[in-house]
Amino acid sequence: RHRIFKFRNKVDKMIKKMAVYCGARLGNRPKYAKAAYGFGKKMADHQIELVYGGGKYGLMRAVADGVLENGGIVHGIITEELKDRGAAYDKVQDFRVVPSMDKRKDTMMNLADGMVALPGSIGTLEEISQAISWTAIGDNAKPVAFYNYAGFYDYLDKLLKRMNQDDFLENIYLDTVYFGTDFDKILQFMEDYQAPAYREY
Repeated sequence: RHRIFKFRNKVDKMIKKMAVYCGARLGNRPKYAKAAYGFGKKMADHQIELVYGGGKYGLMRAVADGVLENGGIVHGIITEELKDRGAAYDKVQDFRVVPSMDKRKDTMMNLADGMVALPGSIGTLEEISQAISWTAIGDNAKPVAFYNYAGFYDYLDKLLKRMNQDDFLENIYLDTVYFGTDFDKILQFMEDYQAPAYREY
């Protein structure tokens, strides 16, 4: 049967804080760290505060440094376990320690006005996937984007389109996820975003 969807009212608010999910490793190409730093610098240039996992390693540190070294503000959310292992970045202005990964994800989503994934691994994918899936069930009204640097997320983009093609993912939810490499276009997508109503069965 045909489903009829309604859009929620657009929130008349600029993107002031952006949650960034990315790797705690640098990867095997120096350009990844350069791109992450550049993304952070763009955030600072646009006076957008960074919300991230609070780590001092990998692309997480690169994007944080991109913000910090260009006059921006960073909110770091880390678990007690990771802090005890020495992963915390002490240069972050607003640092919060939470008891669990679930609380970390929840805190980051609540603080941010939009969420974006830079290159990373399974943890990055898990965090951004939760944000996407919560759109369909009505628990996330905020925009989600992938900074698809060097085509890193091309296969995921194709997979989501396959899910849509085979009728597991409706058009309206496919269209809530943006893939791109231009910071300004990602920001424009987020500022124009209008969350759909939750899926009804």
